[in-house]
Order: sequence, then C-alpha cells, then structure tokens
Amino acid sequence: MIVFFNPRSSAARKPVLPLSLLSLAACLEGEEEYCFVDGNLEEDPATTLHRIISETGADLLAVTVMPGPQLAQAVPLCRELKSRYPHLKIVWGGYFPTQHFDVCLSGGPVDYVIRGHGEDAFKKLVASRRAEGSIEEIPGLSYMTTRSGELVDNGLAPVPDPEGLPDFPYHRLPVERYVRRTFMGRTLSHHSSYGCPFICNFCAVVNMVKGRWKAQSAERTADATRFLVCRWNLDAVEFFDNNFFVDQARVAEFSERICDLQISWWGEARIDTLLMFSDQTWSSMATSGLRMVFLGAESGSRSTLWRMNKGGTASPEKTLEIAEKAARFGIIPEFSFVLGTPPEPEAEVEETVEFIRNLKKVNPACEIILYLYTPVPLAGELHDEALQAGLKWPTTLDEWLSPFWQEFVLRRSEGLPWINRNVRQRIGNFERVLNAYYPTTTDIRLTRSHRLLLRLLSGWRYHLRIYELPLELKLLQRLTSYQRPETIGF
Repeated sequence: MIVFFNPRSSAARKPVLPLSLLSLAACLEGEEEYCFVDGNLEEDPATTLHRIISETGADLLAVTVMPGPQLAQAVPLCRELKSRYPHLKIVWGGYFPTQHFDVCLSGGPVDYVIRGHGEDAFKKLVASRRAEGSIEEIPGLSYMTTRSGELVDNGLAPVPDPEGLPDFPYHRLPVERYVRRTFMGRTLSHHSSYGCPFICNFCAVVNMVKGRWKAQSAERTADATRFLVCRWNLDAVEFFDNNFFVDQARVAEFSERICDLQISWWGEARIDTLLMFSDQTWSSMATSGLRMVFLGAESGSRSTLWRMNKGGTASPEKTLEIAEKAARFGIIPEFSFVLGTPPEPEAEVEETVEFIRNLKKVNPACEIILYLYTPVPLAGELHDEALQAGLKWPTTLDEWLSPFWQEFVLRRSEGLPWINRNVRQRIGNFERVLNAYYPTTTDIRLTRSHRLLLRLLSGWRYHLRIYELPLELKLLQRLTSYQRPETIGF
C-alpha cells in the first residue's frame, strides 16, 4: 500500500489539486493499492496518516515538498511516522528535495529523494522494491547506502512527455472540495506541460528541468479542459504549467478548440515569447476566454534583467509593449517583480518603482506582484553576489525550519545580508500605496465602494510619491482586508 501525502501549502490551507501526486498515482493505477492524504483538506493529517498506515500496513509514503509551509509540516510529521513505523519507507519529491537532496537524506526521516519529475523514477522504485531488485541505476533517485551510509545521487530524472502519460485518476479524490471561487468563478487547475526552455538564474524550475520543455498536444489539453468544465460545472481553469505559451501553434489550436465552452482561463507566459504571437493568435486567446496571464517582468532595470539571465530579448521596453498589447485584446497582464537584487538593491528598487508607475500609465488594469529577491542554489551572477554578501545555505532540515528561512522561501524575509531595513521598508510602503490606489482584480470581496474609498485615500500619496509611514492605509487594510495581488493558483 502506498500513501501519497500533500502537506499543507499555506496557513489558509487553500485547496489546490495535488497535480504532481495525481501524475505519480496515474502511472500506478491498476498495479498498486494507494490513497491520498491532503493536509489542505484534513484538520489533523497526522491522525489520518497514523490510522491508514496502521490499518493497511502501508509500506511507502510519497510526499511532495515545497519549501515553506509544506516543509514545515512534512519534517516533524515524517519524523514521527518513521519513529512509530520503522518498516515505512519515505520518499520525497518536489522543488525542495530536488535542490537540497543531500540535506533531506542526511540525518532526516527521508529514505529516498526523487530529483526532478518523478513519474518514471517513482514507478521504477516501487517495482524494484516489490521485486527486491536493485535501485542503483534509477535516474533521478538519490539515497543513502545501507552499509556505508554513502550518498548516492543518480542525477535529475528525465522530463517525461506529458502526451504519453495516463490521465489523472480524479476518481480517487473528492474533486468538488478543490473547486475554488476565484475572480473568474468556479475554478479548478490542470497541468498540461512540463518545464521551460529558458534558464533564468533566479528560477527554481531550472534546477528541475535544465531548459527542457515537453507538452500535451493542444487536442488533449482541450479535452482535459472540457472534461473538467463539464464534470464539475466550472467557470474557469487555471494552468499551472511553468510556461504554457511556449508553442504558438499549440496555444492557437487549444484556444480554437475551447471557444464553445465560454469559460475563463489563466496561465503563465514569457513576455518576449508572447510578443512574437500574431494578432490572430491573440484574438483567438481572448475569444477563448484567456482572462489573465502571469508574466515575469522581474525588474525595471535592463542591467538587472541581463544579470538574471533573462536573455537578450528581455527588456523594460518589451514589458511596456506587452502591457499595451494585452490592453488592446482585453487580457489582464499579471506582472511579477523581484526587487532588491545585489549588489546595489537600493538603486535597482528605485528604478523599478518608477518603471511600475510608467507601466500603470500604459495599462492601469495590469496587476503588480512584488517579491524580495531570494536566490536559488544555482550557479549564476546574482547567486554568487548573494554568497559574497554573506548568504549561507542551511545544512540541516532543522535550520530550514527556522523563522528566517521559512520567511526567506516566501520572499518576505528580513535580515538578507545585501539589503537593509530602509530598502525593505521602501518596498513595503510603495506596495501598500500601490495596492490601495490600484486594488487587485483578484480580490472578489472588494465592492465598488471599497475600491473607490481605497483609491480616494491613497491618491495623494501615489501622485506625490509619498510612500513613507502609510499608517492610515494600514488601518484601512485591517478594516477592509483587501489583499495584495497574487497568482491565483498559489
């Protein structure tokens, strides 16, 4: 018996379909007994896991682990289970163990780590254990040898072709509980492609796929969308692909195939890629219901974009161009910015703040999401500069659970060695004024009167560029609970 465990992903326990675990389970359907436990649905996942393992004798626990809240729940719970059930083998996969497999396997409760996409590696691991065979050459698998305690790393798993993978076993989950009310209506998620062909040096996806990208066909993606919409009476589908819009022909065909559904949809794209799409494709996307697209603008500084390895085609001017084009087709661009990069975070922040103001002039409807720059363990100029400024990666799971590193992975950390308190406050104050003057479309709780009040009280600050000590906006935020813009799926 295999138990797939999805730890709590946020304090609010927002239910999002555990697509990575569904994909693993699909490869075992009909071959293995398995069940799911979701920390976002369960009030007490520990009790549920104990009950299932005790009643079924489950011998394998597969856990998907993102840094942050998932890691915070996974570590103590896996330790507890390992102590109580010595026969239980624990497998971790996901972004965190892919990057920090050595930390996970050193003195922790984890028996195996799968680095990268796990469909093939996990299936081979299960088959080897059942046949008492060798696991030495399973691509993507890392573990400690039983005899010598030596770390074995078989490298990244190959990126599978989603077109060749079986459909998700939705019948194994209470899918209705995952239907969320977003600004687009009743919404579920889907994953139609793996990876991204770009190698931005601040992005964790690079560590997973190394510039590789594979996708379902437009026909299969449209069929999956139609199934979800019709089966659960949806208004919208959000695509959690790292880059949904790599192939213009695929996107155009998909858009044409779902036009009759009259739904909304959301996905992630790259600015320079979308700018190469024809007006006809843009029109098809808009007609098919593309409501919002997430775009990594990252910075208003051309030199910072270059150091991020965004490529020679990325520039602030292209961000302005895509904002204008999206406005023409009635699609909301959702821009993320990574602020406070070393070695001169203050200058970069000021340049980007002014750029965001220009962006809002071009397209007032665009959404702005601000993060503090946090490196990923990947060779690159920004990462090297962070190390030179004093960053030291944790060497134990307990260190990763400390308040500093929990905040770090949420891109809200204080105490980063290259950015001082004044710069952090400058970012936070500007964000508060910006979010009040331009309330996010994604907050469905805000009434028209609330939006007008926010804009009225923040207008003088925004126009005069007085962002310091926005105490009245802090109070208003408590009273109205308006949220900062955020990607709808995370």
